[in-house]
Amino acid sequence: MIGRRCVVLFSITLLLFLSNAREASEIAPLAIPAPPGLAAKSYLLVDYNTGKIIAEKEPDLRLEPASLTKMMTAYIVSFQIRHGGLKPDDLVLISSNAHKTIGSRTFVEPGSRVTVRDLMYGLVVQSGNDASVALAEHIGGSEAGFVSMMNEMAGRLGMTSTLFANSTGLPVEGGGPDSHYSTARDLAILARAVIRDHPRHYQLYSVEEFTYNNIKQKNRNTLLLHDPSVDGIKTGHTSAAGYCLVASAKRGDMRLISVLLGARNEQQRGTESLRILNYGFRFYETIRLTESNKQLGNVKVWGGELDDVAIAVADDFYVTLQTGQSKSLVREFKVSDDLVAPISVGQKLGMLNYMLGNKLVAELPLVALKPVEEGGFLTRTADSFKRLFK
Repeated sequence: MIGRRCVVLFSITLLLFLSNAREASEIAPLAIPAPPGLAAKSYLLVDYNTGKIIAEKEPDLRLEPASLTKMMTAYIVSFQIRHGGLKPDDLVLISSNAHKTIGSRTFVEPGSRVTVRDLMYGLVVQSGNDASVALAEHIGGSEAGFVSMMNEMAGRLGMTSTLFANSTGLPVEGGGPDSHYSTARDLAILARAVIRDHPRHYQLYSVEEFTYNNIKQKNRNTLLLHDPSVDGIKTGHTSAAGYCLVASAKRGDMRLISVLLGARNEQQRGTESLRILNYGFRFYETIRLTESNKQLGNVKVWGGELDDVAIAVADDFYVTLQTGQSKSLVREFKVSDDLVAPISVGQKLGMLNYMLGNKLVAELPLVALKPVEEGGFLTRTADSFKRLFK
């Protein structure tokens, strides 16, 4: 612990990523323009790595998510595969109930057996409602049983304004607007989880077409064709929901997720989503401040078998900044000068602060990379005297 005698052992002021043109950093950056107004009922733009919201409009407005619902259906399928409850080659018996599901379809035949893998392609690429119901029945015993799993998972992920009534996003027969709903904020949480938790399965969302039963269908996310940085995620449409799109794009080290709900037509949901993505990439950047367990220096240890210990930050840490601000980012190490052995791996020894002007951007704990055992009697005695006159 850092006690009363805690002082700044060393304070390093370091201008990160500074170019040779020093005078360029002295020019104040231009103010960032306001985000473009999008033709949609609700939208949100978020940095995948940091969760920072860059732009938003009515992000907590409850709306029908249409086929964006299938992101949760696919997430649970991936979850089951990851935890051993399901295998991609498992065969799913197609029920007549799944076969007759209306709307977009994969055209699976009743009584046939289809692999989980093919149904996932049908679900994600073709947005097949029949594939969605077939998977739901297989995993949950019934679609209703699967829906309870969907809502439990939504709670685990922190989707506090979401309620699922089916696995497809189809309008609930006889149901009102409160029977099946979500928000742009919650769908962004789900999108981040899809990418973070199941990266191998996320690759399905960039597949441009899939053929099943000799019927070829294209991915409805047209941004996959118009922007090579876009690699997902999902479209949706019903008359009540309008045209919806959750899109994700990665340019360099920065990944952004946009959620757009309630556009008027298919073209509009694509162009408006691309507008807000371009805005985010143009005016913001993602910076990795620290790399997990990378040694940042050494600090003095008293009374130990070693004279010092290596320090680091335990996890990768990212921040979202306005473009160009990283040149003015300053980091400061604050570590006690009175550390006494024994020191254990991962023990907190100080703080690493990142400042932008007078604003604290990040405050990260510095931890020991290796243990330092207590030294012998002579070492401890000598160091005790040194500490007294230090």
